[in-house]
Amino acid sequence: MFNTLTAVIILALIQGLCEFLPISSSGHLVLAQAFFGFKEPEIIFDLVLHLGTLLAVVYFYRVSLLKLLRALKLIPSALLSLNRLAFLYSTNPDFRLGSLIVIGSVPTALTGLIFQDFLRSLFSSLQAVAVALLITALVLASSALKKLNPQESVFDLTIIKALLIGLAQGAAIAPGLSRSGLTIVCALWLGLGRELAAKYSFLLSIPAIIGGLLLSLNFGQSNSFSFNFLLIGLVVAALTGYLSLRLLTALVARNRLPLFSLWCAAMGLAALYFN
Repeated sequence: MFNTLTAVIILALIQGLCEFLPISSSGHLVLAQAFFGFKEPEIIFDLVLHLGTLLAVVYFYRVSLLKLLRALKLIPSALLSLNRLAFLYSTNPDFRLGSLIVIGSVPTALTGLIFQDFLRSLFSSLQAVAVALLITALVLASSALKKLNPQESVFDLTIIKALLIGLAQGAAIAPGLSRSGLTIVCALWLGLGRELAAKYSFLLSIPAIIGGLLLSLNFGQSNSFSFNFLLIGLVVAALTGYLSLRLLTALVARNRLPLFSLWCAAMGLAALYFN
């Protein structure tokens, strides 16, 4: 087994890069922990790494998040009048986007709660991760076939589209299925512009990551790392996550998602072979 500090840094780099790049952080972490010889999933360490990437996306979209929070403060008063609620939804872009992030999070949460035992079992199966990576490769490759929408308007996003993207995010709880890959490609196929597809995907990841952190607390307290190593992992994952966010937003704008399908296919085939 590698030096523990080396393992911490490599696993944190994997989480930071793969949480937002469309190659599945959970799938790569399962493969990497198997490579380093961990017999059981490191629950606490995984939580800390996910917290690092949560900090990255919150900081990256800090301006948008403040606007969304201000807009969502109008919900209690808007609920008193359906006409006012409909007016805000149809005229206020921040209110609409914030509302659809809440709505899109519902199918993700239901998937996690209903299928948590089954999804949890997949983290111990390299074969399942390998197959999921191959599925991710096909999904990413399919984006090359979609004629992209040049328009960028939050009003192109509807409740039905938000629910479908939320379902794609829920499916991506399974290790090897890329959350960002499935949600962005789903949004593109539903007719959203590239910038909006990426922005909605990453903002939608915030409640998903928070929910995943809370859900994972029910699975035990397995931890082989000291506090200092956990802190190092947190910082490395946060910094790497921020850089990967900047990279992927640029790549999505240039329609480069299909390139990642090659990596996912290679990793999936390699995992099947070594399994």
